Amino acid sequence: MATARFTAETFAFLRDLADNNERDWFQANKSRYDDHVKDPALRFIVEVGEQLGAISPHFRADPRANGGSLFRIYRDTRFSKDKTPYKTHTGIQFRHEAGKDAHAPGFYLHIAPDEVFVGVGTWRPDSASLRRIRETIVDDPDRWIAVRDDTGFRAAFSLTGETLVRAPRGFDPDHPLIDDLRRKDFVASCPLTRDDLLAPDFRDAFMACCRAAAPFQRWLCSAVGVAF
Repeated sequence: MATARFTAETFAFLRDLADNNERDWFQANKSRYDDHVKDPALRFIVEVGEQLGAISPHFRADPRANGGSLFRIYRDTRFSKDKTPYKTHTGIQFRHEAGKDAHAPGFYLHIAPDEVFVGVGTWRPDSASLRRIRETIVDDPDRWIAVRDDTGFRAAFSLTGETLVRAPRGFDPDHPLIDDLRRKDFVASCPLTRDDLLAPDFRDAFMACCRAAAPFQRWLCSAVGVAF
């Protein structure tokens, strides 16, 4: 029977999937996926959508089972040596309305057997957007530092993602903010626990993370030229 929120069965299914990552097993256990992962995720998306507009009207909570805020459980194995067919985590992205894929600015929830976190920002932005972000840092470094080091943001989030080994082309390798300019991702994560996810008020905890990240998201949207 479908549940209204995430439960211990959510983690149990994802753990079992990691141990049995094959199509026959998944088909035999698909009702578990639907009841304990997909359906609670879609309900969560609806609940977040009821409050997300208070932070920004430009991020979308789309509860469609396909093509919405919930990422597919199926892996794209076309260009990977790893041919296991399913992801062993579930992901939800509340994407900016201007974005068409996972690289758009967004608020993100990651659920895996051994890891739960909230992510914010833009992962692997296209080259034009990445250049605009870097140029915005150079043009107004004090504003970037204020956002990056905002007390509420840093109390919850840590900047993460990959960085270049050298300075990006066209940027001074001796710039005082070169560590930030070398970023390939402008994302931050807030670690949560299993108990956080299973708590009845989890939506409120998630929304608190989103509010803490609002200044960072506002700056990022301005840098790439979309409304916040």
